[in-house]
Amino acid sequence: WRHFGSLAPPHAPASDTLSLLHSLSSSSSSSSPTTITSPNFITRLSHLFPDFENSRHHFNVSKKNLSLLSNFRPGIAWISTSSGVADNSGKGDQNNKNVAGGPSWIDVYLPRGVQPYAKLARLDKPIGTWLLAWPCMWSITLASTPGQLPDFKMAALFGCGALLLRGAGCTVNDLLDRDIDTMVERTKLRPLASGLLTPFQGICFLGFQLLLGLGILLQLNNYSRVLGASSLLLVFSYPLTKRFTFWPQAYLGLTFNWGALLGWSAVKGSLDPAIVFPLYFSGVFWTLVYDTIYAHQDKEDDLKVGVKSTALRFGDSTKEWTTGFGIACISSLALSGYNADIGWPYYAFLAAASGQLAWQIWTVNLTCQQIAIESFCPTSGWCAIFSGILFGRVF
Repeated sequence: WRHFGSLAPPHAPASDTLSLLHSLSSSSSSSSPTTITSPNFITRLSHLFPDFENSRHHFNVSKKNLSLLSNFRPGIAWISTSSGVADNSGKGDQNNKNVAGGPSWIDVYLPRGVQPYAKLARLDKPIGTWLLAWPCMWSITLASTPGQLPDFKMAALFGCGALLLRGAGCTVNDLLDRDIDTMVERTKLRPLASGLLTPFQGICFLGFQLLLGLGILLQLNNYSRVLGASSLLLVFSYPLTKRFTFWPQAYLGLTFNWGALLGWSAVKGSLDPAIVFPLYFSGVFWTLVYDTIYAHQDKEDDLKVGVKSTALRFGDSTKEWTTGFGIACISSLALSGYNADIGWPYYAFLAAASGQLAWQIWTVNLTCQQIAIESFCPTSGWCAIFSGILFGRVF
């Protein structure tokens, strides 16, 4: 029954429940009606659901049944790392806070045994990987020879590394926070918090991710190997910061933007402080902007649990603080480009990114939590910075 969620009311008679299952199986355009005659009828009705053991057959599920499934209360099999469903006004459905928005691509295409690990690594939420990868791409491109394109092999290595390190960071975070996550609406259905995975399984998966990451790190020069390995200190300690300080977002910035240092060293074999330090701290300031905005959705739960954040620290002054961080971010980017003697296209793209950042800070609605998160996406601004560095170097 855990795979069907709220398919029937809790006290529905068995005959009504069987009739409902029978009618659902009959509605599938790709299958014939099924008669339930044995205790193993759930197995016989497996054609109503995506075939997780062989994803090629997931198209056997009719569109009508998929639309019905998206409205079911999620069971253990369809766990989501997102918060409850919210309407367009951002108020949310107070009567269905635990309802997810339906199965993700992980639920449809991956085998059932792999799904919890994929969700533990947040593979269905790629924005974190992008936020980790962009500073790497900035640095690699900035370190390239003027008039030439950046090293695509190096960029590919760092892209894979960002995916693995982000997943490892999420695993560490969920291992250390599994007790807290059960008390937070947005996180209580995560694989470790819900009990779908045991801590031992999480640790084994973490070891697997770190082993793959080591394979990438060993392809860099010795200087970069040491620099890259040192980032693990930040990755493993970040989840603990919200217990002791109101500035975990700043610590996240130091962690997420380590690639701004590592990308340059991977190309040059050393660091140029005048260029990479302003680049690094620009990412830290930008992280403070977007993650403070993001933290506003958990304010009530954070107060209840007793953890800290910049959203709680700044309160009604959040926009003033984030404006200051935005100015510091753009100033640091300008200084880094000036010290790198980059071409004028960089500053044109930097101006465009500055305008977008200012508009997002000005228009974000912190009282409407769901809209605040959906409308504030920094990746387009970070892409503009990358484009500016690329054109500035090539031309």
